Amino acid sequence: MNIVTDFEQIQEQMHSVDPVKYGKTRNYIDGAVTYLSPYISRGVISTKQVLLSVFKKGYKPYQVEKFIQELAWRDYFQRVWQAKGDAVWQALKQEQPDVQHHHMPHAVETGTTGIEAVDALINRLFETGYMHNHMRMYTASITCNIGKAHWKLPAQWMYYHLLDGDIASNNCSWQWVAGAFSSKKYYCNQENINKYTHSNQRNTFLDRSYEDLPGMPVPETLLQTSVPVLHTLLPETTLPVLDPALPVLLYNSYNLDPLWRIGQDANRILVLEPSHFQNNPVRKKVIDFIIALSANIKGIQLYCGEVNDLVEFVSSASQNKNPVFISKEHPAFMHYPGSKDERDWMFPQVTGYYNSFFAYWKKCERYLKNYNEPNLFSAV
Repeated sequence: MNIVTDFEQIQEQMHSVDPVKYGKTRNYIDGAVTYLSPYISRGVISTKQVLLSVFKKGYKPYQVEKFIQELAWRDYFQRVWQAKGDAVWQALKQEQPDVQHHHMPHAVETGTTGIEAVDALINRLFETGYMHNHMRMYTASITCNIGKAHWKLPAQWMYYHLLDGDIASNNCSWQWVAGAFSSKKYYCNQENINKYTHSNQRNTFLDRSYEDLPGMPVPETLLQTSVPVLHTLLPETTLPVLDPALPVLLYNSYNLDPLWRIGQDANRILVLEPSHFQNNPVRKKVIDFIIALSANIKGIQLYCGEVNDLVEFVSSASQNKNPVFISKEHPAFMHYPGSKDERDWMFPQVTGYYNSFFAYWKKCERYLKNYNEPNLFSAV
């Protein structure tokens, strides 16, 4: 795994994806995963760009369906967030069953559960800011379904550490595992963990059949709970230097697209709002990653402050007193002033809320044929 921040290297990584091998091996810890999630989450590249890159190699949809579906899961979660707004912090289908507390198992927070492969991957998350998706499911299942913790605080804890942290994908996935956004809970046992992590551990609290897991008491190692301290440290910045005759393009931690309106003369400002990170804290490693990615945007200036204060400053500095603000649509930043460009969806025709991914996917499949049009590849 190599988490880079240079745009050319990111594009090379995108073009090197093997979607067939991905479909066959993605659940294994050493499978052919793409490691593109940090760049998709941060808006450096889009799911549509990744899909176009794959089709440009000549693959047909039926050959890479699993890969396309995994990209579509990400767009689906974004559509859920778009439709539900702040309600993604609440149970989306039903309240999580069998909750015993709203804290966090201390052993999960510290990577000391006794499940060696999971502990190693939690500690790798601390070190790198990345965790394999299958391992995230293991962590959530141990926390919520074995440890009986409510999903919300553990989801915040994981989001805090992830370079690819995305509120929609993270919250919806935790709810899916915990049974708040699915018809049943997701369980893993030691045999399954051994298979996909190439480990051989035995005699753990998970070393039992799937039938036994739902009724087992909380293991002693998961009984102690804690409340993680999650705090964001933003750098101090000065007010940006503006050309008052030009529009202001507002970037944020979910829109770091170097190609967005690339030919337009504009003031380009990366806004990191303290209020946003107070509600959605991330560690310094994540902030540093966001700022490093923004370096790919020519002329970008960093502003750590509230967007309303920035608007007041720009308005006072503007010659026409009616400055133009432009951003990309995003549920976390609907309060931005001015116009909002649409995001780059794989299936822009499929909008609104769907009760399940497969209802959403059924709609999306109708539009896969559109990707046979040669002119679509000009964007890649």
